[in-house]
Formats: sequence, C-alpha cells, structure tokens
Amino acid sequence: MIPAIKYVHSLTIIALTSASALAVPAQAQDEAIKHDAQYYILQAQNAEQWAEDDAAVDALLSAFRETNEGKPPNIVSILIDDLGFGDMGIPELNAVRGIDTPNINAFSDEAMRMVRMYTEPSCTPTRVAQMTGRLPVRMGMGDTTVDIAGFGLPGSEVTLAEVLKQAGYATSHVGKWHMGDIAESWAMNQGFDYAQHAVHQQGQLTIFNDDAIREQVSVGIQDFEQDYVVDNWFRPDASHMATVIEGEANGPIREIRMDAGERWDAEKYDEMNEEFQLKTLAELERLAEGDAPFFLQYWPMIPLDNTRTGRDGPESVNGGLYADKLQLLDQYLGALFDRMDDLGVANNTIVVLMGDNGHFTKYSPQSGFTPMIYRGGKGDTTEGGVRVDAFIRWPGIIEADSMINNIIHVSDLYTTLSRIAGADEFIPRDRLVDGVDQSAAILFEDESKTRRDHVIIYSVASPKAIVKDQLKLNLPGAGESAILANFFDIFRDTHEKYPVSTEVGAWGGQEFQRILGRHMARKELYPDTEPARGRPYDGIENLRPETVAAVEAFLTKQASIQQ
Repeated sequence: MIPAIKYVHSLTIIALTSASALAVPAQAQDEAIKHDAQYYILQAQNAEQWAEDDAAVDALLSAFRETNEGKPPNIVSILIDDLGFGDMGIPELNAVRGIDTPNINAFSDEAMRMVRMYTEPSCTPTRVAQMTGRLPVRMGMGDTTVDIAGFGLPGSEVTLAEVLKQAGYATSHVGKWHMGDIAESWAMNQGFDYAQHAVHQQGQLTIFNDDAIREQVSVGIQDFEQDYVVDNWFRPDASHMATVIEGEANGPIREIRMDAGERWDAEKYDEMNEEFQLKTLAELERLAEGDAPFFLQYWPMIPLDNTRTGRDGPESVNGGLYADKLQLLDQYLGALFDRMDDLGVANNTIVVLMGDNGHFTKYSPQSGFTPMIYRGGKGDTTEGGVRVDAFIRWPGIIEADSMINNIIHVSDLYTTLSRIAGADEFIPRDRLVDGVDQSAAILFEDESKTRRDHVIIYSVASPKAIVKDQLKLNLPGAGESAILANFFDIFRDTHEKYPVSTEVGAWGGQEFQRILGRHMARKELYPDTEPARGRPYDGIENLRPETVAAVEAFLTKQASIQQ
C-alpha cells in the first residue's frame, strides 16, 4: 500500500478532558486516516503538491486563530430536505419558477458555491455520510425508513460532533435527524451536548398525519372498509409513533409537545417547525455567550409540507406546497443570519448551507418543484437525485461570491471541517473514512487542489453508477460488459439522455470497472457492518401509552419470523 501523507499541523489543539480522550483509539494521533483505494492513486501523483498545500492551509488557519483569541472558527451546518439543483442562490432560476428567496440569495453572494456537491440519493444516507464521513453502506444505513424500524446509527461510529467535541467545541443539534429510532442513534447520544429533533421524518409528520389523509396525500390509511380488516397493525398510525424528543448528553430524554391521546395534524407540524426555528436562535445565543467554539446544526423539516390545511405564511407566485414553504424557510434563515450579525459571531463562523438530495419528484405537481438542471430526484442515482445546491461562507477567509467545480462528496465535509477546526487527529484510524480533506481547494478557491476526482453512487447497498471527471457510467448488471454499458458526459448531457458509450466504452469501460474492483477489494479488508438494533424509543422517559402499544405491535411482528 502506498503510504499516506501524515498531516502535521502547526495549530494548537485545545486540551482534552480525560473522558473525551477515551472515545478515540489510542493510535489515532500516530497513524494516517485510512481512505478508499482511489485516494492513494491520486496521492501517488500529487504527494509533493499536497504537502505544500497542507503547509499553506496550516499557515492560514494559524493566522486566523491569532485574530480569534487562539480559537478555531465556529461551525453552523444547515441541511435542507429535498431540493433540486438550482433552487437556492440563483435569483434568475427562482424567477422562472415564481419563487422569491432574497435571504438565501444574499447568503449565496457572500459564500462560495460548491458546484459539484454530490450527496446520497435520499435523506438518511446523506445525513449519515455527513455525520460519519463514511458511505452509509459501510454500517448498513443506506436506506430511508418512515415508521418504527428498530435500528439506527451505531454508537461505535464517530460523528463529526464527537470529533469536534474532543477538540473543545460545544455542540448542539436542532431539527431533523432521521438516523434511527433507537436511543443509541439519537443526536444527544452521538456527540451533541444538547439536541431537539424529530425521531422519524416527514413521512410520518406531514404525509401520514390526519389532515394529509383527509386530503388524499396518503391513501388507504383511513379510507377503507373496516369490516374486511383482520390485521389491525398493517396501517401505520403516525399519532402513535414518537414525534419530537429533547435531551442533553447523558441526561434524560423526553418527548415534547405531545400529550397522551393527542392526534398529530398539520397544526402540530407547523408548530414543530416554528419551535425548531426559535430553538435554533436560542441555541445560537447560548453558544455565542460561551467561551468555547461551537458547532450548531440546524436541519429544518420544511420546505416539505404536504397539506393545504391551515396553511399561512408567505405565498409564492408558484403556489406549490413546498415552494411557499421555501419562502418561509428563507425568512427563517434570514433571521438566523441577522442574529449571527447581531451577536458578532458572523465573521468567525463557517456556515454550510446545502440540500440533502434531489426533489421528492413523486410530489412534483403539488410541491411546485420539478427537476430543472438534472434529470431525476430523490431516490434516483441520476444527477438529479444526488446533485444539490451547496454553499460555504467564512467571511474574510473564503472568497465571497465564488465557486469551485471540482467533485465534492458530502462525506468530505466531515474531514474538511475537522481539519479546519484542528480536530482531524480525532478522526478514527481503525476504519475506512470516505471523506477526504478538501480544505485547500475551498480555502484557496483552487479546483486543482482537490483530493477527489470520482464518486461511487450507491442505491441502498448496491453501487449503481460511477462518476469520474465529467464522465459517468451506469454500472452494468452481473455478467454484463462495462464496454457496452451507458456512459454519459455530464457537462454535455445534464439529463443523461444521450450515451457516449461507443466513444468512451472501448477505453473507459475497463477503467471504471477497475475503480469499482479496487473499491470492493478494499471493502474486503474493511468489511461493511450492520446498523445497531434495539427496542424502538427505549430511553424516552415519558412514552405515551399508545406509543408503548405501537412498539409492542412492532416487536410482535419481528418475533413472527422466529415462530
């Protein structure tokens, strides 16, 4: 194996508590981060330049700390659900769709656009990749669940919050989480000092709710002939599932804003979203008052909102369900950015604003959103499913109103933000980390300094496509030749309609298959594992009686396998 360059930082690492130090393997500071095979191929060709880039990044970060009381920057992560490429930051594209988002557009003018940001095809795997720096398939988290499932992100994964916490950061998470319904997987047990988040996602909260059922957003949950029903557990009752939980690390966890017997509806959904916004502002103020650098995640649940019932707030010319709520979210984010200015933290805070995957195309007519630039949406491995708007702002450091066009995967944020925070020594060395350090490319606005030139796109647990440079291969089935598979030139064909298979396949088919082959061989050295499993909602101290009954029904279904 080609030896990896070991980063040598001139930055002063904030002292650790003995308790947090125990969370990182003893070898973490003495070994290089282990990456996938393609990283070492690039390293073999660029090692000298990478060493120079590392030194330049060190110098820049050290200079910043000298102006910031010796501290690294604060970090705010805003991850928005189900937006297609072009929905944020381009007023002209807003105009042709009839949407007005002045605050997001103003933010984009202050930030760098990461033009080729790739995510995973749906929300859970993208969030897992950002939090762990690893492809979600590596721990069996490549799928998205809607209701009670009994599994989630393993506690053995080392999240970005845990990495930053060991470097002295205060950590807080508000909004969506969606990485499991077992206690082990929840944010307050995955490195966040405080968390308030939904246990599940909008499938439960805005598609299955009583108002959505009445509006026929969901069919067959209540509009059926009860006399013919034998299996009363077949249809989910969203009001019986746990909704929003709150707690501190190592403290009690409680469900909030739901009483026994209460029904979930559109009004409750709107209340939840407003409360997430208010809590984010409150957490920002609390964290800004502290002495430690902070990591604040705000993962809103809107613009997803599937009902007309009780709707208020800004109305767009578009009039779509999600389009209107995007304008509300724009107001929310404008208030957040203004509060950062008022608190005097904007200039020493990195803000990442991005989508988590493409449009929820199943709801395109109602939502007012359809793919504009790329084909497909949520759940697809076409570019429309995995290409998103993504911005990063750091005033005075990252060039305003700039962009880079090198490939970045959402997992790269894990490694890059850890590096900028002076915390990358706490990234675990006993497993593969897919995220690579893109700090040089971002900080110096130089695409040639990238450390990634490809991405392997998975659907759940199966690799479906490979992008390298501007070429994309839709992987052939078992026994089929890659020479005959469909290749696309993404620069020329954003909708992946016109294969250039003949021109590329003769030389590229085998090369792309070798990329996949090396990736799979590396997985043999570092095998994929399973998600954590357990009793749903265990650890919530005030479960409602109907929720307890729903869990018992789920466990009975699980036990049926062993009968």
